[in-house]
Amino acid sequence: MKIRVQSIHFDADKKLLQFIEEKVDKLVHFYDHIIGGEVTLKVDKASDNKNKIVQIVIQIPGNDIIAKEQCHTFEEATDLCIETLSRQIKKYKERLRGV
Repeated sequence: MKIRVQSIHFDADKKLLQFIEEKVDKLVHFYDHIIGGEVTLKVDKASDNKNKIVQIVIQIPGNDIIAKEQCHTFEEATDLCIETLSRQIKKYKERLRGV
């Protein structure tokens, strides 16, 4: 699966990029037909501590699955997005079986 990571208005370090790629690659365990993914990292200008935003878009045949989270760290937001995406992929597979 091809993953594209885009960081808006900052440069993400290699450790963060590697963490994100490892997490997103695990989604293949839930569904083999994932085409690719796009991860967008953004720092909100708000003054509170929850200013790290992660949005992950997973492309599957006929659909895109999207998760977006805002947390204290990019790692925490990525973990929450992966949990959300795994649930959405499982529901998608159940609907395919029901057809």
